[in-house]
Amino acid sequence: SMRTVLEGKGYRIMVARDGNAGLTVAERENPDLIVLDMMMPKKSGFLVLEKLKSRPGGLIPTIMITANEGSRHRAYAEFLGVKDYIRKPFALEKLVRAIDKVLGLPGPADGEE
Repeated sequence: SMRTVLEGKGYRIMVARDGNAGLTVAERENPDLIVLDMMMPKKSGFLVLEKLKSRPGGLIPTIMITANEGSRHRAYAEFLGVKDYIRKPFALEKLVRAIDKVLGLPGPADGEE
């Protein structure tokens, strides 16, 4: 559903099914933004963030999504440099607004949703 909504907004989407594939795609494609789940097969979102942060170009702007309620996880994600941290479940429009903000795109006028 995220892919469908974001492609409908004109974004080009690349999907990785696990943390290792995500690292490969991020390093090869150098995207403008990463939407990263904290819990993924093969390599957690935190391990992906740590690896990307240490790359020569630094961390690609990242929004982390998670079902985890722990404030320690949020604090560590922010320490690693995530631009936003969104807890599941969430309205897709919330993700779209976060993406627009991170990319510096104009959002809807105040009061519009």
